[in-house]
Amino acid sequence: MRSEQVQAFVISTRDYGDNDRIVSLFTLEHGRVSAFARRARSSRTRFGAALEALARIDCQIRLKQGLAGLAQADLRSIYPAIRGDLARIAHALYACELIEALTPEGVPLPRLFRLLAAYFDRLEAAGAAEAERRFFEINLLNILGYRPSLMTCSRCGEPFPGQGALLQGGGEPVCGTCASTGTKIGIDTLAELQKCLATGSFERSGLHSTLIASEAAALLDQAIVSHAGRSLRSLEFLRQVTAV
Repeated sequence: MRSEQVQAFVISTRDYGDNDRIVSLFTLEHGRVSAFARRARSSRTRFGAALEALARIDCQIRLKQGLAGLAQADLRSIYPAIRGDLARIAHALYACELIEALTPEGVPLPRLFRLLAAYFDRLEAAGAAEAERRFFEINLLNILGYRPSLMTCSRCGEPFPGQGALLQGGGEPVCGTCASTGTKIGIDTLAELQKCLATGSFERSGLHSTLIASEAAALLDQAIVSHAGRSLRSLEFLRQVTAV
């Protein structure tokens, strides 16, 4: 067992017994880690608000087989603007559940950590936007090696023609030669998703037009469900909030 200082986001928490808590952390140094926080419920002075979901913390963990031990946690940011707005909360919780559902435990993913940090900073500063949620999704899929093919047919490898692609099950875009039916994904939508991987800035997302946003949503939603293997609980909350 070794103890070290790490940077982390609190992805989720659940109570354990009368006094303790199990915390899902997404760390810069070790990726997703499940940690046991002894007396986290019975002694608020020990951790304070540092173990609230969506918090960014500096913490000391003892790495070992199974659950890590959470020895200390200091709050870096609790994101007050996010916590004060239902739409921002819904988008942030969805981002956290995506990471919990799609990332392996104990595998460092520093690029994804920085993407999540940038997304939370953007939510805090500018509020929730559907285009920026999709920007987060396509970059997350890309980092994890799950990015759908955006330039060439995923079956025959030929470049997509001017009319774009046809979406098959599991978020697989294919050309008209390889499939005769499927949801149409226009070439402009594919190009904008490709740009999202090159720009590195949420502010420059081009997924704002109604048609492009709708087609991008169809592609990304299918791809995420395919790789997660389940529907995400936070997605229904997000849909309810954004429909208001």
